[in-house]
Amino acid sequence: MLTSTTRRKRAASILALAATLVLAAPVVEARPGSGSSGGMGSRGSRTYAPPSATTTAPGAPAPIQRSQTQPGPAMGNPGMNTAAQPGRRFGGGFMAGLLGAGLLGALLGGGFFGGLGGIASFLGLILQVGLVVLLVSFAVRWFRRRQGQPAAAGLSRSNLDGAGANPGPLGGAPLGGAPTGGGYGNAQRGPAPVQPAQARPVQIGPGDFESFEIALNDVQAAYGREDAAALRNLATPEMAGYFLEELRANEARGVVNRISDVKLLQGDLSESWGEGNAEYATVAMRYAIKDVTLDRKTQRVVETGEPEAVELWTFVRERGGRWILSAIQQGR
Repeated sequence: MLTSTTRRKRAASILALAATLVLAAPVVEARPGSGSSGGMGSRGSRTYAPPSATTTAPGAPAPIQRSQTQPGPAMGNPGMNTAAQPGRRFGGGFMAGLLGAGLLGALLGGGFFGGLGGIASFLGLILQVGLVVLLVSFAVRWFRRRQGQPAAAGLSRSNLDGAGANPGPLGGAPLGGAPTGGGYGNAQRGPAPVQPAQARPVQIGPGDFESFEIALNDVQAAYGREDAAALRNLATPEMAGYFLEELRANEARGVVNRISDVKLLQGDLSESWGEGNAEYATVAMRYAIKDVTLDRKTQRVVETGEPEAVELWTFVRERGGRWILSAIQQGR
């Protein structure tokens, strides 16, 4: 017969074992794209704009934080750099002093090299006249540049806050954020900022929704198999690269993510549009999933994922082509 002391010891051992198992298998999201604190990938010119709310994902999704799409000019601001270094302009400083002295001497009759008396041929006269014309031309250009500096600086600030047109994942769609309007006032006007490519409506039908559901299952299955070739076929090179980074990180940790029993529970279209030869569709999906992370050697469960997930997946295709995954954002 067990004494009360023995029963207490056994109960304590069971509780300690249960606590150890809980600590050994924390609930951590390990499915593809969940390791990022925000969204990742590209959505054309709408990469940094939040997708429209849907019944499946009524809240604002996590913004995209990892993307090859730049929100603005990638190479600094040429106009501001030029305005910040006026001494580097041709015709300033020492050259301006020489120009003024030369013109004054010509007006007084001395010329640049001692006047006409110091030149014994008609060729010398032509040379002096040519030099005067050349220096006057330089002076006019210099004053025009000086007058144009404020407008150039204002334009470059507008471009810094505006959109940058970058090639899209399919080569035809410009990528970059829409102009934000800037906060520098209207005192100095320049040309209008570059606008993103004109979007056109894209109709999404039952066949497209079926393709999205199939892609959800195929991407999850390929990720669980660590199938790099399949991931490259199902996603843009950018997204496939992010997935492979996550798989390499798992390998370095000595773990492997196993995914199974993926089932779409609810889904609806957030938005669809076309840019150039590319067509985009963002879909909100709530799905069930069995997501566990195992130790590669012992196959012991070290992490488990939530049984359900809400995410927004953006797909892209060439007009009339096959849909592939181009972005994932976590729903909230």
